[in-house]
Amino acid sequence: MTTAAHAAHEKPILSRVGKRPIVLPKGVTVAVASGKVDVKGPKGQLSTVLPPTVTVAQADGKVSITSSAHGRDAARWQGLARALIASNVKGASEGYERILELVGTGYRCEVKAGALHLALGLSHPVVFPLPAGVTATIPADSKGTIIILNSASKATLGQVCATVRSFRPPEPYAGKGVRYRGENVRRKAGKAGKK
Repeated sequence: MTTAAHAAHEKPILSRVGKRPIVLPKGVTVAVASGKVDVKGPKGQLSTVLPPTVTVAQADGKVSITSSAHGRDAARWQGLARALIASNVKGASEGYERILELVGTGYRCEVKAGALHLALGLSHPVVFPLPAGVTATIPADSKGTIIILNSASKATLGQVCATVRSFRPPEPYAGKGVRYRGENVRRKAGKAGKK
């Protein structure tokens, strides 16, 4: 490899997604300090630690991300940083929502004192304390079979939903369990279907 080709190879390659600036919605502010980005908005405040090679600039209500890493690593770090900051901007301005459905005879849920109290056909009720920043509501007409979870943090909300689902994942024969709304549960025919 020639010196010119080697230099071209080491030149940072930018991410197509990472190059796009993030437009800040009304009421959302971004502060960058010591390798950390703080996003503040109507739904809450979120922080993201930046990779060491990434720099963030803010101008005219837009946030742009660049990376000084060599080769393809520049695109990877730039794309990752943009995705994390864009997620926080959306969470701080609009928030995120996930809906869980309880399928099964007697399966119910209620919210008491900041915790989910779940009856999932087990020998004991399951009590799951909600982490800070996550709220849960049970629609009155759902009879306790639908849980609506809201949070400004996409990662925290996703982890809470995954944990609640893990208490009773959907089983493939009768389909009982906790599932995401719209989730396609793979079903099996069972012994009767083999005849």
